[in-house]
Order: sequence, then structure tokens, then C-alpha cells
Amino acid sequence: DFVGRDHTSAEATILLVENDSVVLDRTPFYAESGGQIGDTGLIETKTGKAHVVDTVYGAPGQTRHLLGTVEGHLDVGQTATATIDEERRAAIARNHTATHLLHYALREVLGPHVKQQGSWVGPDRLRFDFSHYEPITPEQMAAIEDLVNADVLTNVAATHEEMSMADAQARGAIAFFGDKYGDVVRVLEAGPHSVELCGGTHVSALGDIGLVKVVSEGSIGSNLRRIEAVSGAGAIDLLREQQHIVAEAASVVGVPAETLVEGVTKRMADLKALEAENKKLRSLAAAGRSDELAASAQNGVVVARVDGVERDDLKEMAMALRTQDGVDVAILGAALEGGGAALLAAVSEGAPYNAAELIAEAARAIKGGGGKGEAFAMAGGKDGGAIDEALNLARQAAGLKPVD
Repeated sequence: DFVGRDHTSAEATILLVENDSVVLDRTPFYAESGGQIGDTGLIETKTGKAHVVDTVYGAPGQTRHLLGTVEGHLDVGQTATATIDEERRAAIARNHTATHLLHYALREVLGPHVKQQGSWVGPDRLRFDFSHYEPITPEQMAAIEDLVNADVLTNVAATHEEMSMADAQARGAIAFFGDKYGDVVRVLEAGPHSVELCGGTHVSALGDIGLVKVVSEGSIGSNLRRIEAVSGAGAIDLLREQQHIVAEAASVVGVPAETLVEGVTKRMADLKALEAENKKLRSLAAAGRSDELAASAQNGVVVARVDGVERDDLKEMAMALRTQDGVDVAILGAALEGGGAALLAAVSEGAPYNAAELIAEAARAIKGGGGKGEAFAMAGGKDGGAIDEALNLARQAAGLKPVD
């Protein structure tokens, strides 16, 4: 017999001890069902104390208390005191009743096509799956939260009564997805708007829920979405965490928290200006270096190793180099600071070379690939130590003799 709606602790007789689980003749522990997870707590006798880590249904009508740590021993026939984790149960109840309010608010804002497709209720959060065909907009989400919290603030009683299915239907009770119901059902009336069948545990007044805050919402399938939310102390923890993040970010940016957005916007503008200036300086440096490299051209071909640069710098240098007088093709390679190698070829307009063909074999030497294009080709590889060998192969492809 489940006595946990009215009691958090009860005297009971042990009927079965088997496979790290215990069965009692009566229990305040709620077994996982209808999306609500099972209770935890303690079972104590004169000879031992067992920590219940979960509660589930076994055979029909049988509640199994799954045991973790056991001190001493529990025996069949002993009288035991079964006590649930009351604080955890209260947190679960807040989230469970909040789930019903959320269902009402979703239907109110999005439309009556919204139907529950699954749920999970624990002490730290709630999860609610529902039918809907598009993402919830920020404006809709604000309206949903406002409806839920408006009902919470009424602090009206939440009644949870047993009645016939016929009476429940007469009240307009909505059945939750996946639950099985008999001729006698429990109806939760949570405030002025939510009337639903539910066998779980709930708060006695809506004000007990505290603030309800949605954490996330997203698609989990075709026309199927999932929303997660927190209530009570969980909502306070969430707001405190977000407040800490804002304060920490403001400290990094160097502005008061209340002007964080303006501060970040200004820093981003400054960063873009610096990036533009840096790109201009890199282009100038590449052009200057290209003058130096152009002097090393042999039969119009420049082949050079240029370390200490990134791929974009290497490209800027090659593109500038191929426009120099006396240069038909520029082949550059670099062992990159972050690991790996880069190899590229840039061909001047009208020159009798194919950029991709010039570095095809060289790319294999650095354990890489890519490099397509007649006028310009770039290849990346894993072996920066083979860049000299690769450049020698490119020299030969351009008709030059390899160097030692």
C-alpha cells in the first residue's frame, strides 16, 4: 500500500529481501511512473539501516525499494521504519505540478493542437515533450512563463482527488500521454486552468512551486519538441548562476554589469578595427617580402620556404609575388606553428604552368592533399618536417634542379 501522499515516514513489515531490493507491506516511497522518478531515503530496523537509491514497480502491485549502502542486515518479517528524503520529494512535487501548469500554458499560447508526448520529473528539473510544428519564439516563451507564474502567484490550493473516470471526464480532465487508467483515477486540479489525470505527487498550494523558469526548448523529432524548466530553489540557482556569469563577463570586459552589452559591442568594434589594421599590415609585409623573394627567381620561377607565417599570410605573399616583374610562378611552403605544413603555387597570367600540377607530388610528400586550380593551388599536410623535400619536388616539377 502506498501511503506517501499523506506521510513521509511509515512503520511497515518487510515481506521480501532479494537482489539488493526490499518489498514492504506499506510504503511512503513513490515508485517511478508517469514520468516522475522514484523516491530515495532510508529503511531502518533494529538490526540494520539501508539507503534506498531508487523506487520502482516490480510485479503488479509490488513496490521494490532498490538498496545502495546497507549497514547491518534486514530480514523478512522485521518491523521497519521507512522514511523518504522529504526535501527531495518536495522538489519533485514542485516540478511535477509545474509540468501541469506548463502544459496548460503551452496550449493557451500555441494552440489546442499541443499534446503531451512524454515527460520526466526529477528534483532538479522537469522535461516536457509535446507536439508542435515550429520553434517557440522569445515572445511566445515569455507569454508561457508569465501564464505559469501568474497561476503560481495566486497560491490557490492544488487538489488531488480520487474519482471515477466518468466524473473526471465530466470535469474536463486531460489524460497525460502514456499513462494507463482504470475505472478509478486521480485528478489534479492545479489552479483555475489546469485539470488533468495524474497519479504522481504534487504540492498542496501553487505558491509552494516558487518561480518557474524555462531553461531550454528545441526539436527532438518531426513536429515534436522538448522543453526543460526549473522551479523553486532550482530557479533561484539558475538565476544566481546567470548573474555570476554576467558579473564575470563584465569584469573581463572592464565595464559595470548593467552596461555589459554596450561594453561588449564597443570591444567588438575595436577588435574589428584592429583586425582590419592587422590585415593591412600583413599585406604590406607580404608585398615587401615579395620584392626580396623575386630577386631569387630562376627562369621566372621562385621556390622558397617561408616559416613563421600562417596560411593566409603565405597566400598574400604568393599573390603579391606572382605580380612582380620577371616572376612567372611562385611556389611557397611553410611548416606551420600550430603543426602541419602548407604548400602553394601561384601562376602569373599567361605563364605556361599549371599550379595544381606543380605541387601535386609535393603535397603527397607532406602527407597531404588538395591543391586544385590552374592559376592558384594550395595544399595542406600533416608532416611539417618534410617541407624541404616537398619544395624540391616542386622545383623539379617546374623544371629546376633540386637543391641540397
